[in-house]
Amino acid sequence: MRELVNGNEAVVRGAILAGCRAFFGYPITPASEIAEAAAILMPKVGGIFLQAESEIAAIYMAYGAASTGMRVLTASSGPGISLMQEGISYLAGAELPCVIVDIMRAGPGLGNIGPEQGDYFQMVKGGGHGNYRNIVLAPNNVQEMCDLTMRAFELADRYRNPAVILADGLLGQMMEAVEFPEPTMSCPEKLWAVTGEGATRHNFISSVFLEHAAQEKHIEKLVQKYLKLQSQECAWQEYLTEDADALIVAYGITSRVARFAIDAARSQGIRAGMFRPITLFPFPSKPLGDLARRVASVLVVELSTGQLLEDVLLAAEGPARIYHVGRTGGMIPTPNDIVTVLNKMEHDSVASCA
Repeated sequence: MRELVNGNEAVVRGAILAGCRAFFGYPITPASEIAEAAAILMPKVGGIFLQAESEIAAIYMAYGAASTGMRVLTASSGPGISLMQEGISYLAGAELPCVIVDIMRAGPGLGNIGPEQGDYFQMVKGGGHGNYRNIVLAPNNVQEMCDLTMRAFELADRYRNPAVILADGLLGQMMEAVEFPEPTMSCPEKLWAVTGEGATRHNFISSVFLEHAAQEKHIEKLVQKYLKLQSQECAWQEYLTEDADALIVAYGITSRVARFAIDAARSQGIRAGMFRPITLFPFPSKPLGDLARRVASVLVVELSTGQLLEDVLLAAEGPARIYHVGRTGGMIPTPNDIVTVLNKMEHDSVASCA
């Protein structure tokens, strides 16, 4: 049965279906409904909800729960995520699985509560200190807010790594019909966890390696994990790319706007298509690069001044011209805005061939 819910509640419902039984967080707009839903729903399944005194406290509570083998969730928005960065680095260094939801708002600083995608760098590129990466999944509808949260728990456990749901404020607040899947019946056994079974398990969770050679060896181990993620876990979606001359690259809410723009552009005779990365790390560089070599131009559309653009430039080798539409501060481009740029790209392409 389908239910009408907002994206923030869908995250919590998905987490519970995935076997998560602990939420620690601190409310912040536009992510506050995640804490509200967790406060209501977690106790109903025998889980734990605790509103921490700060985002710093919340991420370290998540660290503690994760070290016992629990599936644990925390959530915030830009300013709160910034406060969590040290703890996220600790989670990655200690190889602890945890799911972190970032419902992005405009920044920097306090900014405002409008939707933005300006947290891309801090979540996709690391954000905290040291050589580490987060697994980052980017939904573009409320159904995926649920489904990708469940997927995030699976990947976090498989790779013993923090996993992030990166969504803008619109996706957190909007309501759509969701078909909730069957619950995950069991979580994998975690022989590394600290459970208090001292007689049988002598486990120790830490990210401290005081010997330089040991620290380097640990980082090399992490690098191998990230390379495995890159080779096995990339996910993306294509729309009308088979005959496209112009390729739009977008994720999250902008990919939905871009799809309307593509349909409008095709009605005008412009063969446009879209590549939507679902995993922002690992970033699907190879399939994007293969597509970029087949088109005349690439347009990156994002709610940022060019953060996604950097990964596209690294992936899109070849002669294709790269264009960019970036809105910030809570402003969102319309399909007409995008079609206008597609028309310019088409004109530039024709002019270069003349």
